[in-house]
Amino acid sequence: MNPMVLVRLNEVIPWRIRILLTLVATALIFALGVATGFGVHWYFTRDNPTAEEVNQFSLFWEVWWLVKDKFYGDIPAAPTPVYGAIRGALATLQDPYTIFVEPQPRALEKADLQGRFGGIGALVTRSKQGEVILQPMPGSPAERAGVRNGDQLLKVDDTAITTTMKTEEIVLLIRGEVGTQVQLTLQRAGLPQSLVISITRELIETPSVEWRILEQEQAIGYLRIHMFTERTAGETRRALQDLLDKGAQQLILDLRGNGGGVLDAAVDVASEFLESGVILFEERRDQPEKSYTVKSGGLAIQQPMVVLVNGGTASASEIVAGALQDHKRAVLIGEKTFGKGSVQVVFDLSDASSVHITVARWLTPNRHRIDPEGLQPDIFVPVSDEDRAAERDPQLEQAIVYLREQVVNGRQPSTGD
Repeated sequence: MNPMVLVRLNEVIPWRIRILLTLVATALIFALGVATGFGVHWYFTRDNPTAEEVNQFSLFWEVWWLVKDKFYGDIPAAPTPVYGAIRGALATLQDPYTIFVEPQPRALEKADLQGRFGGIGALVTRSKQGEVILQPMPGSPAERAGVRNGDQLLKVDDTAITTTMKTEEIVLLIRGEVGTQVQLTLQRAGLPQSLVISITRELIETPSVEWRILEQEQAIGYLRIHMFTERTAGETRRALQDLLDKGAQQLILDLRGNGGGVLDAAVDVASEFLESGVILFEERRDQPEKSYTVKSGGLAIQQPMVVLVNGGTASASEIVAGALQDHKRAVLIGEKTFGKGSVQVVFDLSDASSVHITVARWLTPNRHRIDPEGLQPDIFVPVSDEDRAAERDPQLEQAIVYLREQVVNGRQPSTGD
């Protein structure tokens, strides 16, 4: 097993995990009550279980055999009871971030964190009626092959799409090895018959960073990080170099809605804005405290900057925001962050599922514990329903005002310890 260290909102795969948990909720009622015995298989087959463990978990087998003998109804086929038993055991830890992830969402999670996969470049959504709707990305293989926004997906190759299928299952049917073909049967509004389109899968890259020079303020560079993936550090460095080449003298780093990602990416991104010092401290069980320090060579250690945060700013993004705030490198503008200060190690299991286990907690450079309070912004700016309806962004507007004042007053930020 090759564990991968993540710091994530539950997560950051956030919506996929929540969808999965909702879908299995009814299964859990059964699994936690009676199917737990299947999970005992792990205890009896792992290396060197103790006699006490064997004796304690024999109760699970007792219940399971009674269910097999007496239950009026269909007993779920494997691995459903096993998965339910694992979730039940993990629930006793009372840690929302130590979770079990089934094979399909785990495959999507890995692709998300890598930032690339073999596919056709189309978003898969559901209508209110449960129909599967495609939205091709501009310039994607799907768009070039003729898929249009709003097309309903009826079949992928020979597999018919039903309203009861999981979104993860459908996405994985569409994805595949680069260079291979996938055949989609579609229903298009206004056409009496369905149509079939063959698409050659290509390498689809999902950027985690977007940037631009603000039109109304030519000296301000805007950088938004949606998620910390394996590609984020490189993307951030390229973005910063481009902004600086275009004359950006001040920076806005937008971490709103960023639920986390890979720890190393967060450290690398924070290092782009700090000259020296600690980025975070990590506490593990039975181990000395570990510190992660700034990596030299940051591109933007002098420019005045602001970090935008809100309730969706979590985990790895809180690491970056907390480090910049504690070093007085940037002010935080927006709303209180989510408050997730734990580290998960992800272990891939034998059936391509995975278990995320909380192994550590982290502190900001000033040893502020993020769980469960989160980070308080230096300048609190809420976003109202009226702002959203009018497509106003008062937090970004306040960031621009703040940076203007910095220039007028001739203030320069600290660059580290």
